[in-house]
Amino acid sequence: MTDTRPIGVFDSGVGGLSVLREIRARLPHEELLYVADSGYAPYGNRSAAEIIARSQYISEFLLAQGAKALVIACNTATAAAAADLRARWPALPIIGMEPAVKPATLATRSGVVGVLATSGTLASARFAALLDTFGQGVEVVTQACVGLVEHIERGELAAPATRALLARYLQPLLDAGADVIVLGCTHYVFLRDEVQALAGPSVRLIDTGAAVAAELARKLAQHGALHTDARAAGVRFWLSGEPALSASTLRQLWPAATSAEIAVLPD
Repeated sequence: MTDTRPIGVFDSGVGGLSVLREIRARLPHEELLYVADSGYAPYGNRSAAEIIARSQYISEFLLAQGAKALVIACNTATAAAAADLRARWPALPIIGMEPAVKPATLATRSGVVGVLATSGTLASARFAALLDTFGQGVEVVTQACVGLVEHIERGELAAPATRALLARYLQPLLDAGADVIVLGCTHYVFLRDEVQALAGPSVRLIDTGAAVAAELARKLAQHGALHTDARAAGVRFWLSGEPALSASTLRQLWPAATSAEIAVLPD
């Protein structure tokens, strides 16, 4: 039997579209629902209680749309709210994000790994546990990228101000000798080309979007919930905040999105 129910995906804004892209590539026949909570972005500047409340609200909304699984396409929301969501819906496949510290420590040649992330992710117990587990014998240099998410939310991917901010955050990692850099926020994946140009070809960039898509596919198969019919599948989007601005950035990052597929998240 094929399970035609959709998959729900959410992020603090448009950054999770980088994960949605990997899910679409891995699971082309699945219907997808995406919530960009841009009105509350960035989550990295908010308290754990606020992030949990937003994650609960959005998850309930997606489940009301019939979602058979949830993907928390946000490192900060995963760190703050994944345990709470899994406790609320223990039978539901819920896949979260975490910075790719493990593969980065395995890939480094210099013994120095850099991590670009939000303040909320870097301060979380989940990130501390990653360092304790996988950071032994390797120097992990972290950098909180305050303000970078806001530039991406406005669609300013190639703006001089965005590049200058990125260069300022990247330089301490390069000065420390990092030869692998973790893009520890789903938003930053959309700046991959800029990061690579600034870091140089000898520095490897790692994110976890493809790994999350693979884990989602595995969980759906485990639950007998894959949509196996070979047909085109759609995506529906909901936005919070300033819909016109968010929709403009969404179309920039997901050009196939049509006006009919984009709605305002009820709040």
